[in-house]
Amino acid sequence: MTETTDAGRQATAALSGAAAPAIELRGISKAFGPVQANKDISIRVMPGTIHGIIGENGAGKSTLMSILYGFYRADAGEILINGRPTIIHDSQAAIRAGIGMVFQHFKLVQNFTVLENVILGAEDGALLRPSLAKARKTLAHLAEEYELDVDPDAVIEELSVGHQQRVEILKALYRHADILILDEPTGVLTPDEADHLFRILRGLKEQGKTIILITHKLREIMEITDSVSVMRRGEMVATVKTAETSPEELAELMVGRKVLMHVPKAPANPGDTVLKLENLRVTDAEGVDRLKGVSLTIRAGEILGIAGVAGNGQSELLEVLGGFGAGKVTGRMEVQGQEVVLAGHGATGQTRRARGIAHVPEDRHHLGLILDFSAWENVAFGYHGAKDYQASGLFMDNAAIIRDTEGKMERFDVRPPNPHLPAQSFSGGNQQKIVLAREIERNPVLLLVGQPTRGVDIGAIEFIHRRIVELRDAGAAVLLVSVELDEIMSLSDRIAVMFDGQIMGERLPAETNERELGLLMAGVAQTKGAAE
Repeated sequence: MTETTDAGRQATAALSGAAAPAIELRGISKAFGPVQANKDISIRVMPGTIHGIIGENGAGKSTLMSILYGFYRADAGEILINGRPTIIHDSQAAIRAGIGMVFQHFKLVQNFTVLENVILGAEDGALLRPSLAKARKTLAHLAEEYELDVDPDAVIEELSVGHQQRVEILKALYRHADILILDEPTGVLTPDEADHLFRILRGLKEQGKTIILITHKLREIMEITDSVSVMRRGEMVATVKTAETSPEELAELMVGRKVLMHVPKAPANPGDTVLKLENLRVTDAEGVDRLKGVSLTIRAGEILGIAGVAGNGQSELLEVLGGFGAGKVTGRMEVQGQEVVLAGHGATGQTRRARGIAHVPEDRHHLGLILDFSAWENVAFGYHGAKDYQASGLFMDNAAIIRDTEGKMERFDVRPPNPHLPAQSFSGGNQQKIVLAREIERNPVLLLVGQPTRGVDIGAIEFIHRRIVELRDAGAAVLLVSVELDEIMSLSDRIAVMFDGQIMGERLPAETNERELGLLMAGVAQTKGAAE
């Protein structure tokens, strides 16, 4: 049988009234040394649709999209845009082909304005004034058409994360992108910001734009996409219509086994008080009160979940307790009945670890890892004085640390399992596993954990939740901060809700629901019968 040519396929499609795929990848393969990131991947994305791509961390999703956007060159395979073979050797070629990409970590110049960021690299000539005037007019039109309202004269560093993401989308649309790739777009957004993003994406779709959504959140896939492709270990294992699948089926396709969507746990059996906070107050360098008299207790063998919209004091709470706080701090902190220094000399992460306090920070890049250092060096950070890491005299036993890191990587399924790779070489989810392995496996008396599954795939979420529950069952106290309400509801034995630097109330998961918690998160006063 003779193979149909590209011209023949396009002619057949035209005669039948069927549109060519906006994007078609055929037999794409890419290796990095011995690691096969993509293996013979083929995918078709139809125009005017939202197409999800999911898979575990390290499955090859971002590599595939980086090939489509010109960051990498495929070792083999072909790219077709709107039915035409297209060579994409760099990002400028991708932009000329009508492709725009919004990265998980934004590519914005922080001290430039919105307008300056939008025209950067797309100026019409040596004189900036005409380009700025044109961009201002175009941005006003795009903002109105796609609900992308943002002040063009605002400086990027003064904008919320949600508004910075809108700027990235505006940059792509300003460059006439008809195809948008979004990599984990809600990983840094509040629930309200995520909902607004979905409204924007639906508006873009209605205008005929094609959208590829890379995410690990199955709820988002079910809510927003028309079809979804599943990758596993560098290969494409399935493409299905979203309306014809389920979260459970997608999770099984991703992981290759059945996955528990909610980790079962026995009722808590609390023991003695481990953490006691009294009237904790934090005032930042600008004189703004970030924490306003927070008092709480956590006992051994229980998980206290802190719910709240990002920016209401949860981050400051974790940082102060973990020894990373800044500004003026007052109040009292006790661990196992002994006072812990809250500020000044002695208030460090190192002294906290000596007291049995482990800390998984919300921001793994700035507080959890040194990205230029290897995985095994990152595993040693904060624990370099541990006896099992010491050689004779004053020297560390690097070989012992490397062996320990190899074990942690195997148990936490870090990919690739190479302790010598720099932390920046791992995907965000695998970076998170490195931090979690370092902190959890030291069997702390108190675990402070912020956003434990941010950027982590469904199989790893199940594993991380199990480890947190196991730590609780072993007698540790756990303070959990998460913007994912389902995570708070699933893991917590008690829930405290924060708003504007204060505890609005406490609830038991079995006696509340997301609506009531949402009201407390919005600052609505406690309802009758609320726990004090």
